[in-house]
Amino acid sequence: MSSLQITAIIELDRSNYRSKIYSGGHFIYADEPANLGGTDEGMSPGALLLASLGSCTAITIRMYADRKEIALDTIKIELAICKEDQITKETTITRKIEFTGDLTSEQHERLLQIADKCPIHKLLSNPITILTN
Repeated sequence: MSSLQITAIIELDRSNYRSKIYSGGHFIYADEPANLGGTDEGMSPGALLLASLGSCTAITIRMYADRKEIALDTIKIELAICKEDQITKETTITRKIEFTGDLTSEQHERLLQIADKCPIHKLLSNPITILTN
């Protein structure tokens, strides 16, 4: 992850819940499913949160494996979080990581440890203050 500050701009007009998200010259949509009044043209905000954690985890593991010349072919990460009405101060995200490649058991264990070094994992594992103005 870069040392530059991460920023995002979100725009939402009267188009139901489809939100336009801009960051670093890139563009995606977030939305809600049709049964919640959205257009279902993008991932839900919760799915985007999980996608951030999953992609950061995969990138962190890949960087480490490449640097250490570990024969890691693929990384698959499945994530889940509780339903919105079950969110508490101790909400749990489950993360299942699978590797393919010619790995020793020591390398496999080390890669699982490296997963927790991902910057988004660190961010989500600490108290977060959100300042709104």
